[in-house]
Amino acid sequence: MTRFLQHHSRHLLGCLLLIAAPIAAATTPLQEAQQLIVVTAPGWDATQGHLQAFERGAHGWQPHGEGFAVALGRNGSAWGLGLHAPQQAGPHKQEGDGRSPAGIFGIGPAFGYADHIRSQMPYQPMLASSYCMDVPASPLYNQIVDAHKVGEAAVEGSTEAMRLDLHNKGDRRYREGFVIEHNASAVPGQGSCIFAHLWRQPGEATAGCTAMAPERMSALLEWLSPQAKPLFVLLPQSEYQRLQHDWELPLLADTAH
Repeated sequence: MTRFLQHHSRHLLGCLLLIAAPIAAATTPLQEAQQLIVVTAPGWDATQGHLQAFERGAHGWQPHGEGFAVALGRNGSAWGLGLHAPQQAGPHKQEGDGRSPAGIFGIGPAFGYADHIRSQMPYQPMLASSYCMDVPASPLYNQIVDAHKVGEAAVEGSTEAMRLDLHNKGDRRYREGFVIEHNASAVPGQGSCIFAHLWRQPGEATAGCTAMAPERMSALLEWLSPQAKPLFVLLPQSEYQRLQHDWELPLLADTAH
């Protein structure tokens, strides 16, 4: 009888450990990332922000290079659809609201006007026929497509020609950039075509993207590596401080004290 109880006690303990294992193995969105781009803003309605890149080392997150100024959406930022848990307090991103999505997001392919760039990231050269679909009713919503392949009718209504220089009098903003994977499931009306790209002039607000100086973008693209599973974080400063521990975010220099 004693051996029976000992055997079944061990069996029960094993079952409990198996049941508990998924809980113990729960991860944060940042757990596998080795590179992180962090953008913080003074508040939800701020059109300017600060970008700092980080690398994960033996002692945790360490800054990579110096931080610098970036421009955000013309109406500030709002919670987007990304890798983070849904948040209640604060505005929520909608198509055409002029806000940059806040949260944690994957970093998608790089894109630009050149045939090739100096980057390890997957790169997609843009053509005169390249469009990002910002039409919520389109089956191609939130995708970059080639009108020559999908048909001119399929891109009708899109306001996001990806060769801005050819469609908008030499506009250089999309000369280099990368996709911020907001609304990867393409939920209609929740926002589309979110990029990090060049600014037309210093500090000029965007339609919802994150914009920066050309030399800053080139340096980021040379540094980013898909093997490092890089992520993009954008938050107002108050939200960053509130979520820093739970999301295991890096300690920012201005909060180190």
